[in-house]
Amino acid sequence: MKRSKNLSSLLFLFFIAFLSFLIASVEARKNHTNKSKPHKHHQGKGAASGNNTHNSHLPGPAPAPPHPQQSTIFPVLSFGAKGDGVSDDSKALEAAWEAACRVKGATVEIPSGFKFLIQPITLNGSGCMPDLVLQIDGTLLAPSKASTWPESSLLQWINFKYARNFTVQGTGIVDGQGSDWWNSQAQKRSKHTPDTKPTALRFYCSSEVTVRNIKIINSPQCHLKFDNSSWIKVNNITITSPDYSPNTDGIHLQNTQNVEIHHSTIGCGDDCVSIQTGCSNVHIHHIKCGPGHGISLGGLGKAGSVACVSNIIVNNISFENTQSGVRIKTWPGGKGSVKNVSFSNIQVSNVGVPIVIDQNYCDNMKKHLCQNQIRGAVAISGVKYDNIIGNYSKEPIRLACSNDTPCTDVDLIDIQLKPTTGDPRSLRSDLCRNSYGKSKAPLLPSVIDYCLRRDGGQVKHIARSHEKMC
Repeated sequence: MKRSKNLSSLLFLFFIAFLSFLIASVEARKNHTNKSKPHKHHQGKGAASGNNTHNSHLPGPAPAPPHPQQSTIFPVLSFGAKGDGVSDDSKALEAAWEAACRVKGATVEIPSGFKFLIQPITLNGSGCMPDLVLQIDGTLLAPSKASTWPESSLLQWINFKYARNFTVQGTGIVDGQGSDWWNSQAQKRSKHTPDTKPTALRFYCSSEVTVRNIKIINSPQCHLKFDNSSWIKVNNITITSPDYSPNTDGIHLQNTQNVEIHHSTIGCGDDCVSIQTGCSNVHIHHIKCGPGHGISLGGLGKAGSVACVSNIIVNNISFENTQSGVRIKTWPGGKGSVKNVSFSNIQVSNVGVPIVIDQNYCDNMKKHLCQNQIRGAVAISGVKYDNIIGNYSKEPIRLACSNDTPCTDVDLIDIQLKPTTGDPRSLRSDLCRNSYGKSKAPLLPSVIDYCLRRDGGQVKHIARSHEKMC
C-alpha cells in the first residue's frame, strides 16, 4: 500500500515537470517568433497604406537646397551709380549692361527720381542674350559743356552697337543738354576740333530694335539715329528741342530697312524725320511734327554720290508751324533713284510749303551750284500725294525737278491748301517745273492743276537707267 502511494506521488511530480517543460518551450518559441518579425511603426493619417520595409524608415539624404533664381533686373544703382546728376555714372551703366547682357530677358534699370551723368559711351550688344531691355524711368544727362567732349566721341553720345532683340523703353528722359553746341562759338572752340556734333542715341548695325515711350530732348545734333540697321519700331516717343537749334533732326534713318515709326510727337530745329540713302520699306504714321522742317527724303546724292530710296509710306501726319510738310530733296549732280513713295492724309497748319520736290537742294553750297548748272540728278518717280489739306504761309507746292532728270509718275490727288493770309489767286504759275504725272480734283488752289505735264513717256527711260544703279 505504501509502495503504491509512492509511485503515485512520483508520477504526479513527473507530470508537473513535463507540463512546466511544455509551457517553457511554448514561451521560448513565441519569443523567438516575435524577435524574427519586423517591428511595426504606427502610421498616421498621411502615411501610405502599403507595407513598408524597415529600410524605408531610415533617414534619407538631406534634400539639396533650391538654386537661387537668377535676377533679371540690373539697377545701375547696384553697380555704383550715384544718380546725383554730377558724378560720372558711365562705368556703372557699362557694368550693369555687361551683367545683364549674359541673362536672357534681363533689364538694365535707370530708376525714376535720379539723374545720371553719362559720358560718351558705346554699349555693345554682340553676344548678348535675347530680349534685353534698357528701362529708362529716370534721367540720363549728357555732358553740358561741348569743350569737355573727347574728339574721338563727337559722332554720338550713347551708341548701341550690334544690338539684337533689344528694347529701350520707359517714362524717363534722355537729355542731350545741347545748348552749348548750338552756339556757333562752341563749334569753333579749337582749330583742331572738327565741325561735328554728336547724335544723342545712335543704333549701328542693329536689328529687331524697339524704342518706345521715352522722351529725348535737346540733342546737340540728331536726337535718334538708325544706320545700317533693320526691323526697327519706334512708337509713342516725344522728341523736343527749340526751333532755333541747328541740324537737330528728330529721327534720322540711313541704310536702314523695314522701319515703322508711329504715334509720336516730334518738334526740333530740323527735319522731324529724315530718310537718307539706303532706306526702304519705311512706314511713318500718326506723327505730330512741329516745329521743324517737316518729313524729308534727303538730301540725297551729295557730291555726285549714288542714293537709293524706295517703298516709303507717310500717312496720317499733322504738321504745325513747320518750314515744309512732306519733302524730297536731292543734290545737283547726284545719281540713283527715289521711287514708290506715298504721302497721304496729311494735315498742315501754318506750314511754309506743304509739298516740296527740290532736285537742286544745296544747303550751304554756293548759290551758283543750285541753278541747274550741275548736270544730272537722283531720279524721282512714282510719288503720290493724296488728301493733303490745311493752310500754308508761303506756297502750297513747289516741284522743282531737274532739266536733265525730270520727275515722273507724280500724282496729285485731293489737294486742298489755303493761305494763312492773302489771296491764293496771286500765286505764281511757275510753282512746278520738269514734273510729269496726273492730278485729280479737288485741287485748291486751282493752279496746282497746271503743275504736272501729262506725257512723261519719253523721259521715263531716264528714271529707269538711274534705278539700275541701285
